[in-house]
Amino acid sequence: MLPAANRLTRSQDFGLVVRRGRRAGRSRLVVHVLTAAQPGGTPSGASTSAQPTLDASKVGFVVSKAVGNSVVRHRVSRKLRHLVRDRLSSLPPGTSLVVRALAPSADADSAELGHDLDAALRKVLR
Repeated sequence: MLPAANRLTRSQDFGLVVRRGRRAGRSRLVVHVLTAAQPGGTPSGASTSAQPTLDASKVGFVVSKAVGNSVVRHRVSRKLRHLVRDRLSSLPPGTSLVVRALAPSADADSAELGHDLDAALRKVLR
């Protein structure tokens, strides 16, 4: 389980990270990252919890019906949540992260998802 301080919950926050953040895709997932170092984190005057600060990093997950039925989607969500929780300390402070699962993630085990997540994070954070 992710602590409440590390969760993206608002639709506007997800949209901001997906629109303005950097993206890296793999065969099973796509990672969107908005860091404190990126210019234009939020429009001027707008206040949102996804705005990069020195606060804790925030993470959100998108697992659509393309992945499978509700049982499969929740299984994939739990695997991704567990993998990201272990990697939170390696993210720069104030980072907002959205992990979007693709259809092949339904058949992947945790090791395969972890490999794709690590590769995507390395690419987007360099």
